[in-house]
Amino acid sequence: MKQSKTNFSIVIITFNEEKIIEKCIAAAIKVSSDVIIVDSFSNDNTKAICTKFSEVNFVEQKWLGYSAQKNFGNEQSKNDWILSLDADEILSKETITFLNKISLEDNNLVYKINRLNNYCGKWIKHGRWYPEWRNRLFNKKLVQWNGDLVHEDLEAKKGTLKKDFIFKKIEGDVFHYSMQSKHEHIEKAKQYAKLSAAKLFAKNKPASLVKRFLSPVSRFLVDYFIKLGFLDGTLGFQIAKISAYETYLKYKLLQDKY
Repeated sequence: MKQSKTNFSIVIITFNEEKIIEKCIAAAIKVSSDVIIVDSFSNDNTKAICTKFSEVNFVEQKWLGYSAQKNFGNEQSKNDWILSLDADEILSKETITFLNKISLEDNNLVYKINRLNNYCGKWIKHGRWYPEWRNRLFNKKLVQWNGDLVHEDLEAKKGTLKKDFIFKKIEGDVFHYSMQSKHEHIEKAKQYAKLSAAKLFAKNKPASLVKRFLSPVSRFLVDYFIKLGFLDGTLGFQIAKISAYETYLKYKLLQDKY
């Protein structure tokens, strides 16, 4: 039996997302008639684009942080089941077909999606970026986003997610239009390094001098050689190099806090 489009809601957080958001929503409404956009007062055409769709509930909310912003969006939904998407992600035809047939009767299930990243105009199919499974479809009564400053993930409202839940994979890839320039990647790496350092500092996890210098080297070797990043050519090298730089900067910023 074909799944009704009213059985789960889609939550997307936005800020100045005019480049991809229209295609993101156009694919999203093929599987849900309740799409919640939580926008942090964009100053581009994001609002105008989103409000063209009758399926969209456009809500403006001052930035609360990644997890809190997403949890706020979950509470605006009409349904208990939530599919979380980023504003630069587009569901593939295969994923749309799967979602329109999915059964959501078992609340202890959490579904993962696999992202195929478009980086600087090229699809990245190796390294740490592919496959890239992310927990995204869940029941909001039992699951919420954790409070991490960066790289947020789902957690059970009571208990431990990995212990209490069964994880399944959604068929097909989700097309993720990631950083489209080297400069954009470096700036985002700086942002993530700062947030990651703050997260470690809050948990009182200082970094030794050895870890500060060996971790970036290890990150590069794993991404470029063990994870076969070199098969993506010059962009594979660029990704591995910037990722190693982010790791170095994270521990440097952490050390500076002590």
